[in-house]
Amino acid sequence: MSTKLRKPSNVIVFFTDQQRWDTTGIHGNPLGLTPNFDRMAQEGTHLYHTYTCQPVCGPARSCLQTGKYATTTGCYRNGIPLPQYTKTLAHYYKEHGYKTGYIGKWHLSGQEPVPTEERGGYEYWLASNVLEFSSDAYETQLYNEDCEPVKLPGYRVDALTDAAIRFIYRHQEQPFFMFLSYLEPHHQNHTDNYPAPHGYESRYLDGWTPPDLKKLGGTAPQHLPGYYGMVKRVDEALGRLMDALKSLDMLEDTIILFTSDHGNHFKTRNDEYKRSAHDASIRIPTALYGPGFMQGGQIRSLVSLLDLPPTLLDAVGIDVPSEMQGRSILPLVKRASAQWPSEVFLQISETQVGRAIRTDRWKYSVVAANKNGLDDSCSDRYKEDLLYDLHADPYELTNLAGMETYRSVADSLRKRLIARMVEAGEQPPIIEPAEQVPAKQRRVSVTELRVK
Repeated sequence: MSTKLRKPSNVIVFFTDQQRWDTTGIHGNPLGLTPNFDRMAQEGTHLYHTYTCQPVCGPARSCLQTGKYATTTGCYRNGIPLPQYTKTLAHYYKEHGYKTGYIGKWHLSGQEPVPTEERGGYEYWLASNVLEFSSDAYETQLYNEDCEPVKLPGYRVDALTDAAIRFIYRHQEQPFFMFLSYLEPHHQNHTDNYPAPHGYESRYLDGWTPPDLKKLGGTAPQHLPGYYGMVKRVDEALGRLMDALKSLDMLEDTIILFTSDHGNHFKTRNDEYKRSAHDASIRIPTALYGPGFMQGGQIRSLVSLLDLPPTLLDAVGIDVPSEMQGRSILPLVKRASAQWPSEVFLQISETQVGRAIRTDRWKYSVVAANKNGLDDSCSDRYKEDLLYDLHADPYELTNLAGMETYRSVADSLRKRLIARMVEAGEQPPIIEPAEQVPAKQRRVSVTELRVK
């Protein structure tokens, strides 16, 4: 038996951007895109039902950094800097002797390059506020701790992965917390496409199409091959990172969280790629690997992105701050008795001022007709917008809102939604019922009418 004293676990967040859950093999994608994630999920802990709490880049990042809702931090839409007084994961880890480092996309500052006071307390810094603006697929530019531009060679995923491996190699002697934030598989904004590594897009020209995209179309026929190519390279990066840890005899001492900020509906639910209550926007692939999570199995409880920050602290013995609004999943991993919410709550901004809950069976969403999603973070009045029976309609193609036969279901969900809004710090709103639809009349969404 070894008498080697184990140091505190290192922690790595492997964070992708705009990745649907069903890009992964473990969620049924047949294209073999994610063998490394699939293995990580099978050997570690797979959070089968994980959902973002805000399907927009900046707000989701504020939630993951702080463990607080975007309306609590004030970062309810893109372009609002994280308040400088706000404590992030970096602050908590640093207080407990960890070296902290951030590599990649930040999206929580009002400036580029990001000044020291807007970096969320991270010490090592090699990042860009909005990476899709500062770089292209084969022209990666980040900024260092002195706000100097740093150009890195290779495809952007590889460039960030190389930087992460260098960070790991240089900080073997003390525990570290590294947040590795990729842009991929997010679109390249100024060209509105998905630039995969050279030769990768052609592999998936006739690839599998998820049922919602097959039905609704959007930009999926044009963009899925490049998107899948980006997912493939990101998964290869995960494999490289884990290989580097193994070669340094650090894999057994490192907790790895793989997750994403939101999904991608390919312009089928609104005029862009996310910012809707549909699972295509909010469901994300998530797994944990390393000390405390090996052979954790598949957890089917509904988990929010907001639950991941307290989990990361709890996993290394750091007390979860009372101001965090999520819950550690460790009781679920240990199969301990725990009162776990039976729904996840999300806030939607920019395209609308919306709120929604998702249960195992139901999706219930409301929208504030008199508010602007860019200017208003919340409202005192909403109207029912969407109701889906996810057991019968998992890809959310038939909107049941306003149907007489589902009135009692909607009434029950409305009460649950209001309770979650109040729990998040909002005032209890008035929610008006959707316009009544006769029982035999199927309510068709605006999107479905548009694509027919």
